[in-house]
Amino acid sequence: MAEIPAEEYLCTRIRRAEQALMGHHEAVLRGYGLTMTQYTVLLTLSREPDGLSGAQLARACGVTQQTMAPVLTGLQNKGLITRETSPVHAKVLIASLTDPGRSLLDRAYQEVIVLERALTQAFTPAEHSALCDLLERARDVLTEQTHRAAAHKETP
Repeated sequence: MAEIPAEEYLCTRIRRAEQALMGHHEAVLRGYGLTMTQYTVLLTLSREPDGLSGAQLARACGVTQQTMAPVLTGLQNKGLITRETSPVHAKVLIASLTDPGRSLLDRAYQEVIVLERALTQAFTPAEHSALCDLLERARDVLTEQTHRAAAHKETP
């Protein structure tokens, strides 16, 4: 079997696309004093009027609870979120977006969405739909392979 050059690997192409996407978002968000994780927290909270716990936000943002804790503290210190004790569990804090947080998110979103529109316009509707389907399938394979690799490491 002939060796495929690394630059032609699908994983390499996916990584390059992800790096370009993150680079763009980080450059835009830096102007608002936000990291990508902070932006994702604000965006997630904007869709949850009752707020979310740190654990729920960590899952939604794809980070650990240990990573999420300082992110929430930073957002709270900036006045972008509030955290109040859950009415259900006394040891759980529920984060909610503040008016200044919503305002900052709205301004940042207006710049972030420019890239989404540019990407959408780069494809025909059929190509856009096919790309979305292909990316979902790729994500499913990546997730499955990650679970297999983790399970394989757990078996002696």
